[in-house]
Amino acid sequence: MNDPIRLSRRLIELIHCSRREAEQYIEGGWVLVDGVIIDQPQFKVLDQKVSLHPEATLAPCPPVTMIFHQPTGFDAASPTAPLALITAQSHASDDQSGIRLLKRHFSRLKATAPLEDGATGLIAFSQDRRVVRRLVDDANKNEQEYLVEVSGEIAPDGLEQLNRPMKMANWPLPLAKVSWQNETRLRFALKNVRPGQIKFMCQSVGLTVNAMKRLRIGRVSLSKLPPGQWRYLPNGTLF
Repeated sequence: MNDPIRLSRRLIELIHCSRREAEQYIEGGWVLVDGVIIDQPQFKVLDQKVSLHPEATLAPCPPVTMIFHQPTGFDAASPTAPLALITAQSHASDDQSGIRLLKRHFSRLKATAPLEDGATGLIAFSQDRRVVRRLVDDANKNEQEYLVEVSGEIAPDGLEQLNRPMKMANWPLPLAKVSWQNETRLRFALKNVRPGQIKFMCQSVGLTVNAMKRLRIGRVSLSKLPPGQWRYLPNGTLF
């Protein structure tokens, strides 16, 4: 070959498949160029070694969901801002999902359940409309767990107040389950979190919020994912 050609065309020459099949193999992450997965049919090759993975399948590549540990420094009003940190380099090395990293996984990601203002911790981005619908439209069904660092002197019956129905700006707040983890940390478990709810609740009983971290959404937890890193949500895992 004297001139570079499309990867899809090279694959057709190698395995004698149709153009559509070649594109499906490539987009599915089954084609390697000099040992590196290339998932772009238009990628140009010249004399590189092109090979098809022995377990290659024409099954459609399913949409993915990424679990990200949002660090400090992001504005909650811009839930898509952390996407700039979701790259191949920030992929957690101990990801146990078994999902092969593809470039297409970084496009069309939708932000789901937003964090409380000023909070760090678990946030999910997804290409799967079912996941987005469950975490956005059905937010009242998914319990979220926050660890809240506080200071100040809590009211004598403050913990009991936090576990009873409360109102913010005359609007009823979703009921929360609140308990002490230690002398300065409260654990909040609540559904359909309203913006500013946790800070308001703490202020109502004399406490100041110094930091918040979301540990869990539904059945999916942050676990030991380091700040600024992400991992795939294994296929079939439900929130």
